[in-house]
Amino acid sequence: MFGHVPMINGPDGKKLSKRHGATAVGEYQHLGILPAAMRNFLALLGWSPGGDREIMTMEEMIQLFSLEGIQKKAAVFDTTKLEWMNGQYLSAASADDLYPLVAPQLAKLGADGDRDAVLRAIGAVKTRSRTTLDVARQTAARLDAKFVSLDDKAQKEIAKDPGGYKASLDASIAALRDAAWTPETLETTLRAVAEARGVAAGKVFQPIRIALTGGTVSEPVHELLFVVGKESALKRLAAAAAT
Repeated sequence: MFGHVPMINGPDGKKLSKRHGATAVGEYQHLGILPAAMRNFLALLGWSPGGDREIMTMEEMIQLFSLEGIQKKAAVFDTTKLEWMNGQYLSAASADDLYPLVAPQLAKLGADGDRDAVLRAIGAVKTRSRTTLDVARQTAARLDAKFVSLDDKAQKEIAKDPGGYKASLDASIAALRDAAWTPETLETTLRAVAEARGVAAGKVFQPIRIALTGGTVSEPVHELLFVVGKESALKRLAAAAAT
């Protein structure tokens, strides 16, 4: 007596083949997928433990496995789902655990930073990353301004009110120069800037986020400033205000 799990198809419903992209496990590792996430993802291709449970350790998968959970219909190798699952593992991992995986990628990018600075940045960005490549790119942007470029959303946000963008950055710079560089103090300082200008806090936070990351989504701005560091952050904000 024998059995097998269902066939695996690509997102287009056709038999999985090279035309669907990377096929070797090693290639996915180079694309920033964690081994544990890949194991979890592969285990769920054609099998379900029941219910909505998806994130499981190897031990849990072994314990929960049964032939009754094998599905009859073909499974779909969905890379979007794989990256989502990988993101869950990245979020749960510690910065120390991710450092050996991210550091070589930072070296390839040409990003420099001491271990403590890199660890702070990894800790700040990992929850918003889908792959270790994402972690490395976002970490690099926090280590050095040369890795920052404005994305389309950021450019559109600035274009709505260029004068307001500059004025907000100037006001923030003036307040931050004498601020103690702790996340708590930075948040209090920036909220005071917003109150003094008579605007919502987001109107102060977003220009800083754009100037430091090139995008409109990041960790909380007071954490972002802390990770970038006082000297570098003030220099980068001033450069953004001057353009």
